[in-house]
Amino acid sequence: MSKKQKRQVSSGSISAAPAAEKVVASRITTSSNEFTPDYSPVIRDLKRIGVLAGTFIALLVVLSFFLR
Repeated sequence: MSKKQKRQVSSGSISAAPAAEKVVASRITTSSNEFTPDYSPVIRDLKRIGVLAGTFIALLVVLSFFLR
């Protein structure tokens, strides 16, 4: 069996402070490089499809009254 070794715990926040600054700095730089897609053409097409579908449904309702 292997011997269990005690883990040394460093006291003081002096060594932890630079590591925390590096983590914050890396988060800031990665957030500015995030992928931000532009869906404005898709939204425009969906609105056009909705208007056409509504128009056709209204036309079918109107035609159903005349064709009875």
